[in-house]
Amino acid sequence: MSVRGVRFKYENPTAKRYFDDFELMKKKIGIDIARNTKKRCNELKPAENFAIYLKTGLGKPHSLVDDLKGWYGIAVSGNIRLIVKPDMEESDDASFEKCDSVIIRGLVDYHGRKNEWLIP
Repeated sequence: MSVRGVRFKYENPTAKRYFDDFELMKKKIGIDIARNTKKRCNELKPAENFAIYLKTGLGKPHSLVDDLKGWYGIAVSGNIRLIVKPDMEESDDASFEKCDSVIIRGLVDYHGRKNEWLIP
């Protein structure tokens, strides 16, 4: 029996286009940020569920607030965060352990409360 891992869904077609095409992502945000983003995605994919990924601490995943409530930020570099949302109805411990997919919103460069979307 093989373990699948976390599947990716996308909030919008633009995010999907960039996350599915590494070359396009490199052109848009530069090789260093693209490489680090790919690294974070590659760390997230093999986790059996979102709870396991959170426990790894890779990228210092943290829940977000205000207009991004329900979403999680995962550090890519400096102020750059990969924004994902566990694809689940409830946000209790049991749901995190069953959650095997996340919705990718994109990449954001944040400074205080100001967000600049690099990949919306």
